[in-house]
Amino acid sequence: MSKHGTPFIPVSLYVLTFSALLSTACASTGGVPRPFPAPAGAPAEPPAMIVPQPEDRPADGYAIAGTALSLRGSPYRSGGADPNGFDCSGFVWYVFGLHGIKVPRSVSEQFRNGLEVAPDALQAGDLVFFSTEAPGATHVGMVIGGDEFVHAPSARGNVRVERFSSQYWATRYVGARRVR
Repeated sequence: MSKHGTPFIPVSLYVLTFSALLSTACASTGGVPRPFPAPAGAPAEPPAMIVPQPEDRPADGYAIAGTALSLRGSPYRSGGADPNGFDCSGFVWYVFGLHGIKVPRSVSEQFRNGLEVAPDALQAGDLVFFSTEAPGATHVGMVIGGDEFVHAPSARGNVRVERFSSQYWATRYVGARRVR
């Protein structure tokens, strides 16, 4: 004890504590420790990490449809292609882009892209096209399964799910494409 009633701590303990704090600070700098001295013939830099590449396989239609469903409620915006607002083709372009699949931006180009699919062979993630404003494909949605598809309908709505069998959509169907 010191004469003031506090415990006496040797200076060497302060030095050891301070040294330990300094040595741990180096770890947060991002520096990579190197062996010293370097063994003869050792590379100057550590070998690069090998990062596995994704398999070259088609994207899962259910995963694509799931992403589309996660955007339900997003507002419609003419020319929109992000969650702040979508038009129909911008919605498809955005969702497929999240899965690393490039699709054209316009409905007419999307209709010319991919493989044609018969109505009885539709799968989750397939694109379905409708004639809503003029002859030919003017609107696009994405199959989620069964009798349903998800799309960005118009200025009167948000991204939502509809049924193919509804009178409105059934009479306007013009075809489907598979893009993966």
